Amino acid sequence: MEDTKITVTVSPEDEGSRLDAFIGWNTEGLSRSYAVKLIEKGLVSVNGDPVTSKKHALRAGDAVVIDVPEPEMLEVRAQDIPLDIVYEDDDVAVIDKPRGMVVHPGPGNTDGTLVNAIMHHMGDSLSSINGVIRPGIVHRIDKDTSGLLMIAKNDMAHESLAAQLKEHSVTREYTALAHDNIREDEITIDAPIGRDPKNRMRNAVGGASARSAVTHIKVLERFGKYTLVKAVLETGRTHQIRVHMAYIHHPLAGDELYGPRRQSPKIEGVEVSGQLLHAGTLGFIHPATGNYMEFHSPLPEVFEAVLVNLRK
Repeated sequence: MEDTKITVTVSPEDEGSRLDAFIGWNTEGLSRSYAVKLIEKGLVSVNGDPVTSKKHALRAGDAVVIDVPEPEMLEVRAQDIPLDIVYEDDDVAVIDKPRGMVVHPGPGNTDGTLVNAIMHHMGDSLSSINGVIRPGIVHRIDKDTSGLLMIAKNDMAHESLAAQLKEHSVTREYTALAHDNIREDEITIDAPIGRDPKNRMRNAVGGASARSAVTHIKVLERFGKYTLVKAVLETGRTHQIRVHMAYIHHPLAGDELYGPRRQSPKIEGVEVSGQLLHAGTLGFIHPATGNYMEFHSPLPEVFEAVLVNLRK
């Protein structure tokens, strides 16, 4: 196989965007961090000229060409990475994933993921249903979303947990900080989600091959320019809470993909990377015992620090 060349023309709405961010927004399968590596290797050009600065500001009409190397076969290896294991037995485990950790390996993220960590801590005791790249992984949360994930340690457990997700019987409650003041105390957003036809990295309400998506929102605290909410998932589409909140014009604070294009890296004086979204409650029926189990996780420090400053 040969290297792949991707050409993307800069639209007026992307005028002034950084090169690495633009590639992350407008190419499928190329994360912003992977884009930085390609730029540093001289594999990205703008209007025919190689550019090696990730901060290069683009202009409308610029032709960005990305020379993507032939993908290497991923060999997932166990890594001794600290894990916050909330619960574990012979069938299931519950992990409290930190902000910034990718769930499973992929292009640009071949190690340092949650999968690398659980392979070290749990050895061969992981379900094989999702293959060698995603052993034990039943569901995912985004890299910059923190909180609770359930892990299947055998195929029986995996099938049970996957069925519960499909039946919408798993309890999944998130805490999120949204832009602006939400006037209603409670909102149910029932809007199908599919691939955004204008940006392959995003999903959108009514996008291509849209599937049913329902999110229940309850206001917890109002700060004027921000609102703290609880979001309860009825379905589990990719980026569901982020897409739905942007759809009602209250995108999540810190969300670089669905929020304002040019936003400060600091929120109330706190350095924030990525959306303030935390999977704080997870409940399911144990595959072997049939008992309902529910787990809770406190907000991460950066989220709490923002709230402390807002309350001042």
